[in-house]
Amino acid sequence: MSTFIQYWWLLALLIILFTGLVTVNQGTIAVITLFGKYRRILRPGLNFKIPVLEQVYKTVSIQNRSVELEFQAVTVDQANVYFKSMLLYSVINQEEETIKNVAFKFISDKDLMQALIRTVEGSIRAFVATKRQAEILLLRREIVEFVKQQIDHSLEDWGYHLQDLQINDITFDKAIMESMSKVVASNNLKAAAENEGQALLITKTKGAEAEGNAIKIAAEAEREAAKLRGQGVALFREEVAKGMSQAAEQMKQANLDTNVILFSMWTEAIKNFAEVSKGNIIFLDGSPEGMENNMRQIMAMMRMKDQQNA
Repeated sequence: MSTFIQYWWLLALLIILFTGLVTVNQGTIAVITLFGKYRRILRPGLNFKIPVLEQVYKTVSIQNRSVELEFQAVTVDQANVYFKSMLLYSVINQEEETIKNVAFKFISDKDLMQALIRTVEGSIRAFVATKRQAEILLLRREIVEFVKQQIDHSLEDWGYHLQDLQINDITFDKAIMESMSKVVASNNLKAAAENEGQALLITKTKGAEAEGNAIKIAAEAEREAAKLRGQGVALFREEVAKGMSQAAEQMKQANLDTNVILFSMWTEAIKNFAEVSKGNIIFLDGSPEGMENNMRQIMAMMRMKDQQNA
């Protein structure tokens, strides 16, 4: 009888010892309570707790956790903005005080998640409410930084740390999206028109510059040609004058009348009129009186020339 009782006592002792063994998985920490009061924590591996008296109140995960959020906010100009984001958070560290906060701040993980989501949504709504609809798409980073500044202190009190907040999508009401598309399209058309106008202006400017340069070159060429023509006429006249002077000197030495030169010039002029007139009608006074009058005028011009030279 005594042997049987000892056997049962030994069996009960072994059962009690085995029920006191606790295995804590990697990435988790077990929170132990004694009579409902916090006692200690158990880290990953095989641990022992006082059977019956000590209880595993909660197993706290120290791994990263994520949650997806979808919510709506209103801008200062009364535009509805729809957000899709991903929240990444974790326990701050593995210290005992931190684990106590994580274990006892909220009744369950559901309550923690609800508080966390509402806090993040409230921070983003507060930020969006100060901005205009046209600014929101350019402020993703500012939104994330604002949320972190606003909720980091609260999360630390809960024992958590916000590692990252990614805003994956920002959309507006259909009417706003359509108006934004029209604005973008009109801006593109405006930019295209401005570019086309600038190109046309450049083309016309270059054309005007080319035309101006062509006119300038033509004017320079005409001026040079006129100069050369004038020089040619002057040389011609100079040579004619030299020839006539020499002829006059020779006729004086031979005691001949110099009027013969004038008569010769008159006849040469008439001959030249006939050869190069190209059918044009030229009226000349061919009477002896007219010839004598022309000869007197030429002689007067010659005397005036001689006086100027003297």
